[in-house]
Amino acid sequence: MELDRRQFIKVSLVAGTGLLVACQAPVPSKAENPDHSAGEGEGFAPNAWIRIGPDDTVTVMVKHTELGQGTSTGLCMIVAEELEADWSKIRFEIAPVAAVYKNPEFGVQSTGGSTGVKTSWETLRRAGAATRELLISAAAATWNVPSSECLAENSTVVHAPGKKRLRYGELLARAASLAVPEEPRLKEPGQFKIIGKPYPRLDTLDKAKGKTVYGMDLKMDGLLTAAVIHPPMVGGAVASVDDRKARSMPGVRDVVILESGVAVVAETFWQAQTAAHALSIQWKGGDAGLGSESIMARFAGRIREKGVLVRKDGSVEKAMENADRRIQAVYELPYQAHACPEPMNCTAHVLPDRCEVWAPTQAQETARDTAARITGLSLSAVRVHTPFVGGGFGRRSMPDFVAEAVRLSKAVKGPVKVIWSREEDMRNDYYRPAFYNRMEAGLDRDGYPVAWIHKAVGQSKMDALIETSAPSILPQWLPSPLRYALASAIIPIGKRFLGPKGAMSGSADMAYGIENVRVEYVRADLPVPVGTWRSVADSRNGFVKESFMDEIAAASGKDPVDLRLRLLKDAPKHRSVLEAASTKAGWGKRLPDGIFRGVALHAFHGTPVAMVAEVSVEKNGRVRVHRVVCAVDCGIAVNPRMVEAQIAGGVVYGLTATLKSALRIKDGRVRESNFHDFPILRMDEAPRVEVHIIKSADPPNGIGEVGVPPVAPAVTNALFQATGKRIRTLPVDPAELLSRA
Repeated sequence: MELDRRQFIKVSLVAGTGLLVACQAPVPSKAENPDHSAGEGEGFAPNAWIRIGPDDTVTVMVKHTELGQGTSTGLCMIVAEELEADWSKIRFEIAPVAAVYKNPEFGVQSTGGSTGVKTSWETLRRAGAATRELLISAAAATWNVPSSECLAENSTVVHAPGKKRLRYGELLARAASLAVPEEPRLKEPGQFKIIGKPYPRLDTLDKAKGKTVYGMDLKMDGLLTAAVIHPPMVGGAVASVDDRKARSMPGVRDVVILESGVAVVAETFWQAQTAAHALSIQWKGGDAGLGSESIMARFAGRIREKGVLVRKDGSVEKAMENADRRIQAVYELPYQAHACPEPMNCTAHVLPDRCEVWAPTQAQETARDTAARITGLSLSAVRVHTPFVGGGFGRRSMPDFVAEAVRLSKAVKGPVKVIWSREEDMRNDYYRPAFYNRMEAGLDRDGYPVAWIHKAVGQSKMDALIETSAPSILPQWLPSPLRYALASAIIPIGKRFLGPKGAMSGSADMAYGIENVRVEYVRADLPVPVGTWRSVADSRNGFVKESFMDEIAAASGKDPVDLRLRLLKDAPKHRSVLEAASTKAGWGKRLPDGIFRGVALHAFHGTPVAMVAEVSVEKNGRVRVHRVVCAVDCGIAVNPRMVEAQIAGGVVYGLTATLKSALRIKDGRVRESNFHDFPILRMDEAPRVEVHIIKSADPPNGIGEVGVPPVAPAVTNALFQATGKRIRTLPVDPAELLSRA
């Protein structure tokens, strides 16, 4: 039996309660969402998504965290389009925790999987259209004319025959007395005036002025700051602490032993951090024999074990036996840190009857559940505020930093802001898991693949996510003890069914038309914490899949683009982006001496992207990526400028993992600590990125992560053209590249 995330949510609810609950209502009424039925001074909220003020200001409630990806602007554009709103009057707020704001892809309120616009498209269009029709009805009733004679434009309702006009803000009282339309008329794509245009982001100006408040910027009366020292050994714990020197230092208020480490609470972060380094801590646990090399050797030793079949098409064994030629390759990929620009931080204030949390989180509901469980308060007594966030990349889906803030506030009986140093952030991540991949293909006499095997060994990135989010998936009206007990019961189900599929995403769902395919996963359990990383398993499997496809092209003497096109007869969107990228890049045309091209194609959650990279290798082995030409089909591009930005950002993020960084373990400890030994791509190293968007009338699909998977294989495939050597592990080592050349 094979389950996807949505099916798992349903199975979990049925198994736990015998009931299914709706994750999201299309256009919730204000009666269903009393928290958004604002008073006269606050404006009018006809549904959970829109609030209109007397001054015509439209505030859009955004259910996704603004991590810098620009989702909030895109969602506001959708509302403004259907509402016929004046764009200069549009604002947004990050929504509080509520059932209506659950992400239907996950069953909890969270941001990830490139689902921001995709899961809000229909809902926000309907919300905007319903509000538009409601205001038109209010104006028509005011004028005592048919609604059909009125139209909305630029935050006003106009009655052309009578030459009358009313602003939205003037219609709120009358609109509040009318029923919200349940089936509003949506615009046709040809009528769009805002959607599809490169509107500037709503948050750019404040960020440029330094006015934007991030989690680390939060201030309030009586706020203390905490620095945490975590175990240096993977899987370690606190044995004992001598805190006498730390307690005597200026500004220190308390030293608290946590499950996760030892925290110093002080008046300022500098005081807390300085005192934290004065602690004398004895650690226990951990495995000093754990190292990146030994882990990969362990994975290699398990590759012959029987794993879980994630995909099986045709008769692979028979096709391999009858193949004219067989080729094999092994790809090894290291752990990767998220290295968010803003380290983990959270502010909490635990009071006798409630708990306030200010968390730069991607998972508001998980944060709320975490705080409720620690404090013993009801869910309704916990309020989660989401500030702007300096990058998430999946890391902020975990609630560990939230738990620390809540525990410390509870301990010192006051508000506490936890800030991790860069070193603590780097060494206490939920990393992208390391993987060992064995690839095998059988080719026919013409050199085309007739059989394909991808077998991989590694940790499941889904485990921690399932463990922390399971309570939030279940109905919130269940008594807490029962909900947590049921969550414990469904966690093994989730790990069993979602783990393998999650580990092989981007491989098991590849679009290439190969008749006989087997994709297999062997689970490895290690104490190294792993989780979701931008484009999750696709970032690994995209590299493996596209590199091996290039190996097939080289082995059969075929052009890499032509081979892919031949295998994409039944995948028109994939073909179109590959044709567009290769054409725009001038594939097949002569390049300047010393520059070489490579190509890759990958689809992340239904959005195909093709990339052609142009690279050179300098005399010292340094790889220079000069240009990356991209083509993407993401459905309707709500804001083309943001699509381009997300693809370019994905290219840069992916190039860091391709050329610069890896997370390594030595003697049971994470070796890297900061950007001096975990370097990221610098501005002068970034290539020119061209993004070509395929015009489409399909609903929008995800875009936030799709730029990551294809860039590594596009670059390393170009390096093969440059050196004749195949790169099968990342990041590219200049010394090794020279030794191979």
